[in-house]
Amino acid sequence: MDLLIKLFEILFPVFITIGIGYWYGVKDQKFDTKFITDLAGSIGLPCIIFYALTTSNADISVFLRFSLYIVVYVIIFSIIGIFIIRFFKGDIYRLLPPIILPNTGNMGIPICLFAYGNMGFAIATAATAMILVFHFSIGILLASRKFSIRPLVTSPPVYALIISLLFVYFKIPAPKFLENATFFIGYATIFLVLMSLGIALSKLKVFSIKETLTYSLTRVLIGPIVGFGFVKFFNLSGIEAGVMFIQASMPCAILTYLIGKIYSPKKISDSIASTVVLSTFLSLFTIPLVLFIAFKYL
Repeated sequence: MDLLIKLFEILFPVFITIGIGYWYGVKDQKFDTKFITDLAGSIGLPCIIFYALTTSNADISVFLRFSLYIVVYVIIFSIIGIFIIRFFKGDIYRLLPPIILPNTGNMGIPICLFAYGNMGFAIATAATAMILVFHFSIGILLASRKFSIRPLVTSPPVYALIISLLFVYFKIPAPKFLENATFFIGYATIFLVLMSLGIALSKLKVFSIKETLTYSLTRVLIGPIVGFGFVKFFNLSGIEAGVMFIQASMPCAILTYLIGKIYSPKKISDSIASTVVLSTFLSLFTIPLVLFIAFKYL
């Protein structure tokens, strides 16, 4: 019973905020989340990265090791994704990102924060920063079939990650005014991105249910299986094991749809949107089980 209460305490604030956003999006279909998305990406997320990494008291090796884990995980899942997309004779290049890149930011960070406190928050943020690197490099490359370094070198979260790691490596304490400012903006951002996720979900529609269901189930069912195997193979334990398992189990990242909308044909972006919607809906049922396993067996 205590474990069930803990699960409820972790998930209720996340799901209720997404639900409020969804309700607001249904109520006001003209509401545009672009301002929130831009604000979160250019200011909010860099603040989260800086605050989480510089106040965690963790050694830099933890963050570097976790970045390597994310790279290996994405490679493994890419192989799985390629086989599944080929089975449906889909566009491997443009449909691969939503399968291999989980929503570690909008959903993963707040869940890890509530589950494991500041250390979980820091490690989950480091994982998200690495996933963002994939979004702005491989994600755009696959969606546009053109490689450009510009999105990566103009991404504020990437610079925030570099600066934060320098603070951690040289053990430089963050000035109190900077710590307070990034704390305040960062936590406000968590609320905003969950709200914007709900609003965005209210505007997206599901197409090609059979194909979409397969891609979605791959993300929310095979994701946790691969994540659990990953944790056991690398002999992770404690908070590191829990965060890795949780982040690997998240639904498709909505950023894959935003990138697909810019760089891919409408048919492809509609398919990505469908996968984001359905995988997020299915995750409402799979994430409680994932957390149960994380607390009980990891």
